Amino acid sequence: MVDVAALLEDFAAECADLDRILGPLPAAEWSRATPAPGWTISHQIAHLTWTDDVATLSATDDAAFAELVRAALPRAATFVDEAAAEAATTPPGELLERWRRGRAALAEALLAVPAGTKLSWFGPPMSPASMVTARLMETWAHGQDVADALGVTRTPTARLRTIAHIGVRTRNFAYAVHDRPVPAEEFRVELTAPDGTVWSWGPESASQRVTGPAVDFCLRVTQRRHLDDLALEASGADAREWLTIAQAFAGPAGSGRAAGQFA
Repeated sequence: MVDVAALLEDFAAECADLDRILGPLPAAEWSRATPAPGWTISHQIAHLTWTDDVATLSATDDAAFAELVRAALPRAATFVDEAAAEAATTPPGELLERWRRGRAALAEALLAVPAGTKLSWFGPPMSPASMVTARLMETWAHGQDVADALGVTRTPTARLRTIAHIGVRTRNFAYAVHDRPVPAEEFRVELTAPDGTVWSWGPESASQRVTGPAVDFCLRVTQRRHLDDLALEASGADAREWLTIAQAFAGPAGSGRAAGQFA
């Protein structure tokens, strides 16, 4: 049984790390451009706030969530960006407080979801544990955009294991969104954790292998770094191909960053 409470503690810690960057940031800096085209720091936090709020809605009022999805269908390709753009007009101090309240409300809502319940989402239904891990992954990824915009270097933590796990599990999804056949063979993934231990997935005997630092793998599967800028190694043609298209987040195939693009 997955410990949702423990996952929520990790989510809270990831949010707190980003909050420590944002808390002392002057309001004028929130309009600074981030590596996401057209998105400022305000857009990044507006997106996290909106998604946390929508996840809370799914956990507390399934009918209202279904209505939100129905209303968004005509704008399926744009409504997420539109929501971020609208919320990004909120004064930075107010937006920061809204994000804080929203993530706390989400944690409370997910703890109250009965065991075995699946929550509606924009893709397949999700368990509360999957919802938390997805929110942690997005918070880390968009936090990287903020950190890069400000020239801040973040310290990798053991929370990367959750993000790496999503990256491994979404291998087949990455092939699907790129309209490529999924390799029949399982891959072996061995990543060096921040404390020097090794996290691994897949059969030890697999001929297709990916190795390297866990932080680099997480940066790759969230498309926050180009493969050429990372210390990842792939053995086998399929594994090498996967690293070029890896995508841990939902939605259409992303282009990611160019080689050498750190901000």
